[in-house]
Amino acid sequence: MKKKLALLLTCSMVMLGLAACGSEKAASSTVPTVVDGVLTMGTNAQFPPYEFYDGDQIVGIDAEIAQAIADKLGMKLEITDMDFGSIITSVQAGKVDVGIAGMTVNEERLQNVNFSTSYATGVQAIIVKEDSDIASPDDLAGKLIGVQENTTGHIYCEDDFGTENVIAYTNGATAVQALAQGKVDCVVIDNEPAKNFVSTNEGLKILNTEYVTEDYAIAISKDNEELLNAVDGALKELIADGTVQTILDKYIKAE
Repeated sequence: MKKKLALLLTCSMVMLGLAACGSEKAASSTVPTVVDGVLTMGTNAQFPPYEFYDGDQIVGIDAEIAQAIADKLGMKLEITDMDFGSIITSVQAGKVDVGIAGMTVNEERLQNVNFSTSYATGVQAIIVKEDSDIASPDDLAGKLIGVQENTTGHIYCEDDFGTENVIAYTNGATAVQALAQGKVDCVVIDNEPAKNFVSTNEGLKILNTEYVTEDYAIAISKDNEELLNAVDGALKELIADGTVQTILDKYIKAE
């Protein structure tokens, strides 16, 4: 009798354990996404070290953080490359679940999407030719400034120096190429991509002065509160356990 009772108790505990595992998996699968069980990330893979191509694969800080979030939620990650200016509208339209692209939180974007907790700090830097007479942001007045379209650098420069003095390019690499060719006097772009561009283009340098400091976060549709809570909860855990910092340190070396 005792053996039968022990067997019944063991079976019951196993069933309860299976039920608990099943409910945990079910909880993750009930989070509404574009494709069930898949976290679809919209990005612009021309922004190293946050997102860039290694062969035909998109890698970088944002790709690794997104993968870690997807793993925590029990989901598969799929990354869709698109123009930076299309990311917010794609999130709004439900074409992608999240926008992760070194994206700064600002008032205009907050009107259209929700944002997660910030996971990194960005700095708008100024790239110039080594013999340039531009030494600080104060010297940009009257200069021709290259930017990546629809970025905060684009917005700030037009606000501060006028649209007539700003040329927007589809990506940062094209803007930097224009600088190297003398088509613009400088480029304003986030500091980490700026380092990558300067390292691969001789005769350019980054000014030792910050234009603007800002926070990066994940964009999520205002119509998907469940996904916001799930992604933000996973991100906070990854920040708390040091995973996010480890990813940042892997790509951004201390100076």
